Amino acid sequence: MLTKEDIESFLIRLSATGATYSEVESGFWIVRPSPDNDLSIAVNYSPPVVLLRIDVMSLPGDAGQTATLTRRLLELNASDLLHGAYGIQNENIVLTEALELSALDFEEFLASYESMTLSLASHLRELGSYREAR
Repeated sequence: MLTKEDIESFLIRLSATGATYSEVESGFWIVRPSPDNDLSIAVNYSPPVVLLRIDVMSLPGDAGQTATLTRRLLELNASDLLHGAYGIQNENIVLTEALELSALDFEEFLASYESMTLSLASHLRELGSYREAR
């Protein structure tokens, strides 16, 4: 099983792509894929898994808009997301992924990380339209 230090070595390797990271507390990092945007990914070492999470946005205040948006998120989960899934936590939409530490290697970690960031980038314009409804 991978250790906290192994996950940190993955984050160091991500730095070669321009990403930056900081350890907020032991085993919990905030990763910024690029200094040009506000996107940040939380990486949490929580054996037997490592969790990746992106806070996407707040739910709209209008119940009808929320229903439409949550249906769309389920459709995206089924059709567009290779890694991770959209979910709702405390009135916020999140994109999460859990990776098993027992068989994880850097390539799988990188594939999940890139899939989540690219998926969100392609969905953000559509999802952002629901922010205006609030």
